[in-house]
Amino acid sequence: MSLHVVIGSGPAGAATARLLAEQGHSVRVVTRSGRAPEPGVEHLALDAADSGRLTEAVKGATALYGCAGPPYHRWTSEWPPLASAMCAAAEATGAVLVMLGNLYGYGPVDVPLTEELPLAATGPKGRVRAAVWERARTLHEQGRIRAVEVRASDFFGPGVTDGGHLAARVVPRVLRGKPVSALGDPDAPHSWSYLPDVAGALAEVAGEERAWGRAWHVPTLPALSVRQMVDHLAAEADTGPVAVRGLSPAVLRLLGVFSPQIRELGEIRYQFDRPFVADSDAYEAAFTLRATPLDEQVRATVDWWRKRGTITG
Repeated sequence: MSLHVVIGSGPAGAATARLLAEQGHSVRVVTRSGRAPEPGVEHLALDAADSGRLTEAVKGATALYGCAGPPYHRWTSEWPPLASAMCAAAEATGAVLVMLGNLYGYGPVDVPLTEELPLAATGPKGRVRAAVWERARTLHEQGRIRAVEVRASDFFGPGVTDGGHLAARVVPRVLRGKPVSALGDPDAPHSWSYLPDVAGALAEVAGEERAWGRAWHVPTLPALSVRQMVDHLAAEADTGPVAVRGLSPAVLRLLGVFSPQIRELGEIRYQFDRPFVADSDAYEAAFTLRATPLDEQVRATVDWWRKRGTITG
């Protein structure tokens, strides 16, 4: 049984920690606030941007998973010191650094996203995420650390409550048969990363030396629009057809006056105004994990929200 350290206990961090524990590993989760221990999972309260304390927490670990997610409006200030601390801990301890990334670093493109595309984002959030990986990749190539990045699209599935795409602002309304609002064009094809598949990919590449030194896309099903996803959810929930309308840029600007999180969405609106398709062929050609079938994704998501007992909105 080996020790694995997970930074962050949001949806991805929590799912990854649970999966690693189920696989028989000893798991330590690092968050600023900490929390009560779970079976096979120790929770440690510390600021992961403190490289000295993080290094102490990672000593003896096989892998270090970077699953933290600062609020959008603090990305440019909080990501660089956090990434620096993760790289320092990986270098000092020898733990494999497994970074959870996203697709922002590519910027707007008119083709399916592959790992071979340049990281050419022009917005601050995309640039900072690209810089985080480039720093880790450079250290890997210098032989100072062992690093790999797993890039996911928008999260979807049990445990995903934050965000407005297919989370708390959408799924509960679908389960009540109420209309929902979508960012951008509700009929634009979009790739969705099912949360258990995100965790599965992180855990798989941590133990595959041939995966290290590059980025991989989470195994992902063919793209479906917000309207199509809502239709699948409504059919599973038996709530009948649910109306879907797109939010105009003017409405988003108005909402952004009151919400820093919504205000920051302007940079990535292109992801919902036109097709946003992630290609995961490279991962599937190299490793064993495959995307969960859509009916299983939808069924598990509906069941989770119903059991949560907070179908409001």
